[in-house]
Amino acid sequence: METKDRPARVYTVHCPARRTLELLSDKWTPLVLYVLTDGAHRFNELQRRCDGISRKMLTQTLRGLQRDGLVHRTVYPVVPPHTEYNLTDLGESLMTPLASLCAWGALHLPQIEAARSSAAIADKRVLETVP
Repeated sequence: METKDRPARVYTVHCPARRTLELLSDKWTPLVLYVLTDGAHRFNELQRRCDGISRKMLTQTLRGLQRDGLVHRTVYPVVPPHTEYNLTDLGESLMTPLASLCAWGALHLPQIEAARSSAAIADKRVLETVP
């Protein structure tokens, strides 16, 4: 069903909305982008701010964000090497919708947690009745 807000082509592989959602669909990308709204950060600083991310995942996330044009990497020719990451103009333009998504999450998290809790209780009851 096609509507003004949701065209039918969202289900196709090449839909711009679908491809955009794929940019943000992993666990760490939105968090790294959000941290970079403060300005340029070095790798270790990003890792400290993104609690729980491994070096490997941060490296992969930053490479993907660079590839997609959302993050710029600057290497300074000093010893030891100094590298900083910051948002590009394209990355900056993504922050308004990302901030809206974060605000939605903060507003609705209690409802989500209540639904998960209810589902867990229901699952437990089903498991208890299975012989």
